[in-house]
Amino acid sequence: MQGKSQRLVELDFFRGLVLLIIVVDHIGGSMVSRFTLHAFALNDAAEVFVFLGGFATATAYVSLAERRSESVARRRFVKRAFELYRAFLITAVLMLAASFLLRPFFGHAPNLALHDLDSLMAEPVSSITQILTFERQPYLAAVLPMYALFALAVPLMLPLARTKPWILLGLSLALWAFAPAIGEYLPSAEDNLWDFNPAAWQLMFVLGVLARCQPVYQRVSAHRLGWIVSAGAVALIAGMAYYKLLVLPPVLDSAFKRDLAGPRIVNFLAIAWICANLARYGVVKAIANRLPWIGAVGRDGMVAFVAGTVISLVVDSILFTLTDGLIDVPAGLAADALAIGALLAVPRVHQAVAGWLGSRRPISKPVPARVAADTRGR
Repeated sequence: MQGKSQRLVELDFFRGLVLLIIVVDHIGGSMVSRFTLHAFALNDAAEVFVFLGGFATATAYVSLAERRSESVARRRFVKRAFELYRAFLITAVLMLAASFLLRPFFGHAPNLALHDLDSLMAEPVSSITQILTFERQPYLAAVLPMYALFALAVPLMLPLARTKPWILLGLSLALWAFAPAIGEYLPSAEDNLWDFNPAAWQLMFVLGVLARCQPVYQRVSAHRLGWIVSAGAVALIAGMAYYKLLVLPPVLDSAFKRDLAGPRIVNFLAIAWICANLARYGVVKAIANRLPWIGAVGRDGMVAFVAGTVISLVVDSILFTLTDGLIDVPAGLAADALAIGALLAVPRVHQAVAGWLGSRRPISKPVPARVAADTRGR
């Protein structure tokens, strides 16, 4: 079994890679996105993102509970829920601000949050209230509400994952089974369903938590017949790629992703198993060490995600307008290079800004020992 630092190196690499894929996948004319996960699999980067979120959450919770206490870990993730809520509000504002600024020049771009922007202009109080209550989720801000709900559930989820994993998995599967019906009752403006049904996607988050808390992979892969599972995973990936490329229509019903259809889960698990094998044999760690800037994006995941939403929206709008929505290989490659380069720069920019803000804070002078003692004596 790998050491903690190795796991974190690989985790950061996967998270950074997924964030880069998410950015190009939301650029309609991207050339790189023609070769990313969604092009040959029934799932896409969203499953990887949520699964890794569960894995990282469990890692942080277990570490904090061991170093401090369970109560400290629980309080930390309640606080984390409010941080995610704040990130949602910031992202929503950025989506609306970017749409407002881009509209005069790129108003026909399909991903601008123009409907939400028009509602805000017509009924500002009502629209702001709807954003505050998750009823309105402008474009790429839509993934964050479910993360905030997951963070609130972590104090209940993690103890079960560590002591009674089958109960947690059973409850999660039951909730997933009823997710389409539950999704109808989630708060929404103008009866628009959430892009990500949290009742369904919690299963992917729970699987990430269980992968961290229970050594299922280690036990199965170490068994003398473990190779059969790997062979089956390869066969599943190949079969589903055939089905995706040659059988399914180009555009599937939105519920297939919104409610996390079963085939998406199966396809993801097969890919995750092969990736775990690559990590086990040190392949991922070797690549991560050669490409440290990808891991840097993963370590700064929250800021990178929020920045990535703006990057993809701006680049997609410009590219769509310049090419009239048609495929243009040179322009698409240029857009990919711009978007990927911008996201790779985010950790450095964030670090520089944080350092600059820290240097401007007033430094409190240390209290002399004698004065401190006199104060305690009083």
